[in-house]
Amino acid sequence: MSGQPAAVSRRGLRVALAAEGAYPYHMGGVSVWCDQLIRGLDEHRFTTVALTVDEAERSVWQLPENLERLLAIPLWGRPPRRRNRGRPPDWFHQAHGEFLQALIRPSGVRARWSLASLESFLNALRVMHLYAQEGDLRTALLSNEALTRLMDAWHAAGMDTPAEGPTLTLADALTASDLIEHMLRPLSHPPLDVDVCHMAMNGLSMLVGLASKWTHGARLIMSEHGVYLRERYLSMIREPVPHSVKVLLLNFFRALSAAGYHSADIFAPHSAYNRRWALYNGAASARMRTMYNGVDPADFPAAESEPDTPTLVFMGRIDPLKDIHTLLRAFALVREEIPNARLRIFGPVPAANQVYYESCEAVLRELNLVGAAVFEGRVGSPVEAYHSGHVVVLSSISEGFPYTVVESMATGRPPVCTNVGGVSEAVGDTGFVVPPRNSRAIADACVKLLRDDELRRRLGAAARTRILNNFTLAQSIDAYRDVYQELA
Repeated sequence: MSGQPAAVSRRGLRVALAAEGAYPYHMGGVSVWCDQLIRGLDEHRFTTVALTVDEAERSVWQLPENLERLLAIPLWGRPPRRRNRGRPPDWFHQAHGEFLQALIRPSGVRARWSLASLESFLNALRVMHLYAQEGDLRTALLSNEALTRLMDAWHAAGMDTPAEGPTLTLADALTASDLIEHMLRPLSHPPLDVDVCHMAMNGLSMLVGLASKWTHGARLIMSEHGVYLRERYLSMIREPVPHSVKVLLLNFFRALSAAGYHSADIFAPHSAYNRRWALYNGAASARMRTMYNGVDPADFPAAESEPDTPTLVFMGRIDPLKDIHTLLRAFALVREEIPNARLRIFGPVPAANQVYYESCEAVLRELNLVGAAVFEGRVGSPVEAYHSGHVVVLSSISEGFPYTVVESMATGRPPVCTNVGGVSEAVGDTGFVVPPRNSRAIADACVKLLRDDELRRRLGAAARTRILNNFTLAQSIDAYRDVYQELA
């Protein structure tokens, strides 16, 4: 490439690719994207950073040659051991106080983060990072002094008024501080000496990038597959913790997300929907590059036939964000009009989602769908899954720019999808996009496609053409190559 810096042309960039969980320890859309990115940009040298549960995870991917190092930072294993376990210095206490101001924000000031507030929060994180390199951050955050400071700040802000909700007890303060300490574990890890730190998402992954930027001047790219903050709000609904703890945790995520949008040198949302969300939360439009996911059409050939029985296919992990309950209720409505219809559900059950999977099985039994709707687990070939049905259905309540949609469209299967994230940008007019949590709308669209052979085949052909024209892997990799070159 003409004009390329000599250092880049000879040996490429040193890139750290950071994500919560995901690659190479789990399957799923984010992991697919990570693998594609590393293999596609083989002129650069990669380190993967996975924020994991503990140290028991094992790689489930065949690793690319230019992936030089795997680094797992366990958030729930044993805390990092530090020799300095004494009382933190005064400068740490001051930073902790600034940090707490971001966690305790009465409703009247929650709407926006001022630049001064963001800088104060980032400064607090940086000081806590400096302390955590030698000191015991867990002991410091869970000390009597730190818990008292938290409770005093909560009461001083008037957070225990009826308008704000229940008061913060000592037990609540300890619970919240303990959870937040786990999430801050990346600050205790030695910062990575790389040229570029590429976060697959906002949130905790940004702690890895910020530490690298503070210490070694790394440039930061943030991609975003879904809307991180929105998904934290959705997941917090199910958390069995007191209201005051939820307030502190959500304010932590809000502050960290705003800091991520503020700090990234380039923000690469995976859809225009994500771009609008980021702009609303303070990201600068001049630093944005909308980057759609892509697939290799050769890996997802068009189906040449259809099954004999009317069949719907779902592909994805079993997760509350996928809203399998609504999918099953929609399928029950489909069966009322097409009694021999089948639903094949392909995808793994993450260990953390076992209870949700059991609830899906309960809904299946409640709707008398046993045998008609089947959970088939992880599939060896996604292509076989897409080819096994007439229509591919996505019932999610939150997405970014999902691979299952573009993959299934590449095989010539028309999609029925909920209107979340960048789904409508992918589908265009080649399928049906319906409101989320609306089983009737999903069912009506599925019935229409199953009954109308000409419409189904016409939309399927149009779907594949749309992928070939707009969402190929080559287009996606070239866009990232340009971004890396821009940073270089």
